[in-house]
Amino acid sequence: MKNLVRKIGYGFGDMSSSMFWKVFSYYLPFFYSNIFGLSLKDAGIILLVTRIWDAVSDPMMGILADRTHTRWGKYRPYLLWVAPLFSICGILLFTTPDWTYGAKLVWAYVTYILMMTVYTGINVPYGAMLGVITADSNEKTVYSSFRMFFAYGGSFLALFLWEPLCNTFGGYDSTQGWFWAMVVIASACFLLFICCFLLTKEELKTVSTASVGSDLSSLLKNKPWWLLIGAALCFNLFCTVRGATVAYYFADIIPADARLTLGSWSIVFYAGLFLAVGEICNMLGVAICVPIAGRFGKKTTFIAVNASLCVLSVLFFFIPVSQAGFWLMLLAQVFISVLTGIMSPLVWSMYADVSDYAELEYKTASTGLIFSSSSMAQKFGGAIGGSAALWLLAAFGYVTDPELLQSELFAGQPAEALLCLKGLMSFIPAMVSVLAVLVVSFYPLTTNRMKDISDKLKIARQNG
Repeated sequence: MKNLVRKIGYGFGDMSSSMFWKVFSYYLPFFYSNIFGLSLKDAGIILLVTRIWDAVSDPMMGILADRTHTRWGKYRPYLLWVAPLFSICGILLFTTPDWTYGAKLVWAYVTYILMMTVYTGINVPYGAMLGVITADSNEKTVYSSFRMFFAYGGSFLALFLWEPLCNTFGGYDSTQGWFWAMVVIASACFLLFICCFLLTKEELKTVSTASVGSDLSSLLKNKPWWLLIGAALCFNLFCTVRGATVAYYFADIIPADARLTLGSWSIVFYAGLFLAVGEICNMLGVAICVPIAGRFGKKTTFIAVNASLCVLSVLFFFIPVSQAGFWLMLLAQVFISVLTGIMSPLVWSMYADVSDYAELEYKTASTGLIFSSSSMAQKFGGAIGGSAALWLLAAFGYVTDPELLQSELFAGQPAEALLCLKGLMSFIPAMVSVLAVLVVSFYPLTTNRMKDISDKLKIARQNG
């Protein structure tokens, strides 16, 4: 029972992080361009610059966390220390001051950089906890699955409720609606991180005796780390490109009165529903990750999932905008989301394997540094994917001027922009999946290799 409580508690941490991350990834670009009032070009630059800084800061936080020593452990105390700032910065991010365009642009940069810095301060130590919460490689996959199951549960709640919350507090097209919706989400995130702190415990006591320079040098020589970074970046790029496009796709390709109808039953087909269904299916993918990865191995599972994502993404392009097409879109979202749900705990578990490999091969307990790299890949993928999506839309003539959009003279987005939106939901993510397959095919940490590493590490830790 104690282990179950700890797994649930660990899951609460990523439930909180994911609620923020999914809102940022899926709605922040739309917020900046269509609510806050920035141009697509400026919004894209903000996403790129702030997340690149955020990605660079991840290894710094990993190094700091590796060298933290308290009665609560190395990584766990950061959940308690940073949780209040985490929620406050999220609220500031969705605050729209009544200033000039230039002043608002500065505000956007400051609040987004601050938010992502605080996100690093809590999420890097949280992720690193997986390396010290248990010594068993298979058990780490279980913890990772709990983590991702709760993460997708939180994402489902945030995405499903986001538009209704905005409408409740002033409207989906109003700045006040977005602000108060984030107040609700941020309050829940604070409580979840506090629960994560209270219900978890670090079981392994690792000590980094190497210098920072030695840790960095060992990391740069770590071939599995390089390959996993590349593969994880591709996976996050896949998710971000599709996710950042959904709000625009539904605003301009799916009719406002679109409904899913089955006999006498009918429901509005909107972006939040599409994304929320995806989160539920992500949870299903997480639930089946452990038996699938245990049966076929982590590397083989990674390759098979990404190959399947490529095929499904290409098929999405050819789905018609019609009553039957809406169901096919939702069905495609179901299958794609189950597969991405399998991927998420798989990648985190593979990072834990890379950490064990580094400890045995280079005699360095740099768990925080290695896990911070996973967050770095996530943010680079988000930076590149979110910015590229906005810049492509701008290049193809996508219109964001609020006054023009609400004018009777506006006849819809240009055909080229609509084609770009379809490509961002299909062929572009498909190409990223192909690249992920090519990269991970060279990954050396197979099931047999990890069994050998775990056995040797057990002996080394007993003797050390």
